[in-house]
Amino acid sequence: MKAQSNSETRVYTLLAILSLGSAGVYLITSWLTYRIGFPLDDAWIHQTYARNLAVYGEWAFTRGHPSAGSTSPLWTLLLAIGHLIGWAPYLWTYLMGWLALWGIALTGTWIYPWIRPESDKNMGWLVGALLVLEWHLVWAAVSGMETALFSLIVLIALAMLIAHRQNWLVLGGIIGLSIWVRPDGLTLLGPAMLVCSMQTSPYRQRASQIARLLVGFTLLFCPYLFWNRALSGVMWPNTFYAKQAEYAVELLEPLWKRLFEQAVTPNIGVGFLLIPGFIYSAFRALRDKKWAVLAGSLWVVGYLVVYALRLPVTYQHGRYVMPMMPVYFLWGLAGTTNLFHWSSSILWRRVLGKAWLVSIGLVCVVFWYQGARAYGRDVAFIESEMVETSLWVHENTEPDALVAAHDIGALGYFGGRRLLDMAGLVSPEVIPFLRDEAQLEKWLTQENADFLVTFPSWYPELTKALEGVFRTEGAYSQAFDGESMVVYRWGLRLR
Repeated sequence: MKAQSNSETRVYTLLAILSLGSAGVYLITSWLTYRIGFPLDDAWIHQTYARNLAVYGEWAFTRGHPSAGSTSPLWTLLLAIGHLIGWAPYLWTYLMGWLALWGIALTGTWIYPWIRPESDKNMGWLVGALLVLEWHLVWAAVSGMETALFSLIVLIALAMLIAHRQNWLVLGGIIGLSIWVRPDGLTLLGPAMLVCSMQTSPYRQRASQIARLLVGFTLLFCPYLFWNRALSGVMWPNTFYAKQAEYAVELLEPLWKRLFEQAVTPNIGVGFLLIPGFIYSAFRALRDKKWAVLAGSLWVVGYLVVYALRLPVTYQHGRYVMPMMPVYFLWGLAGTTNLFHWSSSILWRRVLGKAWLVSIGLVCVVFWYQGARAYGRDVAFIESEMVETSLWVHENTEPDALVAAHDIGALGYFGGRRLLDMAGLVSPEVIPFLRDEAQLEKWLTQENADFLVTFPSWYPELTKALEGVFRTEGAYSQAFDGESMVVYRWGLRLR
């Protein structure tokens, strides 16, 4: 027992070092490419809310105006700690991202033998290594967003189901807590209800378990709804409505195409080699009536379907569906090893099987390297476009200027000006017409906007007759066939 404990401790320590090194390489690549930063403007939205909470005690993007523009209240609250102790915005955020990545590896290592009981005891660190080197997951961990934390909570919830640790009240609470990280956590009720319903226990006992699950869930879910309603008058964050309205045009695409695009995202990299294993894992779980494992498979597919139906976008490396990837990779790896283990063919089992597993490792490392380069470019784009523009706005506009923009994260953190949010996150009144340039023009004029900050092609009608007073050099944007961000004079004030 002591030897086993020492072995587990070594694995956990190894994974801590490996995950730290993996995330560290991405940060170093970012620094060498341009400088340290975040690859998403949305990360600065969380930082702005967190700073205002820590410094002024306000849950607001703009001081004095409480709003529900943060999709992840819990993540924002955790970020606020960094501002309180002086480790913000970078060190504390990266530290939490690393801990989440390490937690994913630890949970994956622990849950894997339950998915595949026949697994070799030495597979533990290999499973964890796959997770801390998979490029989507590393990118998420150092993105400044809540994605890695939500992925960890998803794994913990599914681990409780698979390992038969079903304290249904606690599980319901974990699912309720997940919604404070991302509204997508609501989908975890599906696997929990399926597992509870498929048990062989008496009906009354199952009903009692479902009741405890729902009580635990409701205790945290209802306060979340009331929180949003108190801030914005609606039950869900403004982003929940704004993103769907902004990309509603994507719903005109055929459903099969939307599903295909969502399914491709997790398979850019090692996931492609795990497709047969994931399918086999689901088949075997159905055959053996391992309902918790099957529930995990169905949740992965259902998660992709939900996004195909409601928000069918795949930009920024598919960041919206990244939370399902650890589950997909674990289930796929378990199914892959099962496929080769149960074959009686020596060629299939010893030659092709080992070659396939070696290929998984090589592809994982190659894409980990490519992912680091992509991360560096992503950070460089945000820093050279959004952050540089925001710094210019801070230095060259009047303190009481009113600035309209589609991307408000860096502007909120660095710009220090009043903002009109053309994406609707903190200006929800714009959501009904955020794609209508004629209505936007009326709104900006009615609100007496002074400046418009945007990429010209995003609002061609709004910008065609405007005077540009600042344009970024756009080196990284233009390298990818993009364009430079421009500050246009909407009003007349410029210092």
